[in-house]
Amino acid sequence: MPPEATTCVLASGNAGKLAELSNTLTQHRIRLIAQSEYNVSDVAETGITFLENALIKARHASAATGLPAMADDSGLVVPALNGQPGIYSARYAGTPDSDKKPTDDENIDKLLSELQPLPSQARDAYFVCVLAYLQHPADPLPVIATGYWRGRILDERQGTDGFGYDPVFYCPGEKMTAAQMGKSRKRQISHRALALQELSERLAKLH
Repeated sequence: MPPEATTCVLASGNAGKLAELSNTLTQHRIRLIAQSEYNVSDVAETGITFLENALIKARHASAATGLPAMADDSGLVVPALNGQPGIYSARYAGTPDSDKKPTDDENIDKLLSELQPLPSQARDAYFVCVLAYLQHPADPLPVIATGYWRGRILDERQGTDGFGYDPVFYCPGEKMTAAQMGKSRKRQISHRALALQELSERLAKLH
């Protein structure tokens, strides 16, 4: 008789993310359930790194449910801008005293404005995704995986099929922006896809 699947809480209510991660985790006998199914609220992301924020979210979900938990944190990193937008990618154009989340276009406009006076080589950038899997809130050895998707920032938008910084994130290997490629291709080569592949390999070693 095959072992029963382990139920794991995903520290997110994003249906697309749940589906993408579930497809891979099923092979490791892990059944992923969104934290919203347990009425778990979001937690303040007070870390200063992607890893810290992923762990904060996973620990919060695990502590609230008593189950293993998984979380991710991701964003765009531009080395020439000292790593910005980084962990603040979704709030880059916002202000500290405002609860209003900036739009994707506002974030892109700020990014292009910051890069405008810099030389062309300063436009190298990469998306990063950190995945954290905890067996319990006090797990001293969480499973961590990281994926990097490298490219460069264009000086104007190209493509409409995407979100966030996709319209200005150019992928040399694909000769197009992330907003110009289909969703299926993006799922194969994105930072989350690469992090998930690494996580799968690490989880396989636990069995």
